Amino acid sequence: MGDMKESIGIDAGGTLIKIAHETPDGAVRFLKFRSDDLEGAAAWLLGRGDGATVALTGGKAKPLQALIGRPASYLVEFEATCSGVRWLMRRDGMEQGSFLLTNVGTGTSIHHVDGERHTRIGGTGVGGGTLVGLSAMTTGVREFDEIVRLASTGKRDEIDLLVRHIYEGSTPPIPGELTASNFGRWLQTGGSDRPEDVLASIVGLVGETVASVSVHAAGQCGASCVLYIGSSFIRNDLLRKVVAGYTELRGSRAVMVPDGEYSGALGALLSLRTEEAG
Repeated sequence: MGDMKESIGIDAGGTLIKIAHETPDGAVRFLKFRSDDLEGAAAWLLGRGDGATVALTGGKAKPLQALIGRPASYLVEFEATCSGVRWLMRRDGMEQGSFLLTNVGTGTSIHHVDGERHTRIGGTGVGGGTLVGLSAMTTGVREFDEIVRLASTGKRDEIDLLVRHIYEGSTPPIPGELTASNFGRWLQTGGSDRPEDVLASIVGLVGETVASVSVHAAGQCGASCVLYIGSSFIRNDLLRKVVAGYTELRGSRAVMVPDGEYSGALGALLSLRTEEAG
């Protein structure tokens, strides 16, 4: 790209560094680095040329800025995320009204978005960090992609206690496939020694917790729709299925936003446009 002017928004999070950059021809492109590869992200940035303008958000923004050694603007993470989500919704022709926004990254943050206003409702420490941490502790599998691959073939029946297990031989008052207790059946059955089953149950624990907290928050805000974004959903079809299914079962509409993990980076990028316009 040489020294051509380029705008770059970066969300330097606890697990991934997400980048949204606008090229001189107006195209917006995405890429990411692992957060333990700050040097790699810095090298990529320095290779964009001296004319590039940079905006940063996220917990590792300061260390990354120190590595690149050039001026950069900063944006509050929650502001950037909500701004980026609105851009993605406009891009995809999605309805923009009142909705709950759940960002499942290392942990989970929940916001109520109503038009141009947004309020942070809260969140939970259960998220992608929980998924990887528990997986490593229980099975020794530490790489996210390998966890997702193995979990996709696992079965939870011998590990999770379902409602139908409790009401065996009779008709339960609620759907029998609902989880009564995550990991609650393990002692009853002697447990499964298959890593795939354990990992599937961990994904279930994370997904059901995130969805349950989100649905409760949506009810408090009077929102019928929950939009889910975040790096934990990357190539993770099982987590998407668990979260969407549990959200719908609890009476809310679940929407998975394409490229949602780049919302913070997009919001940072959009702040540069505002600065230039001003």
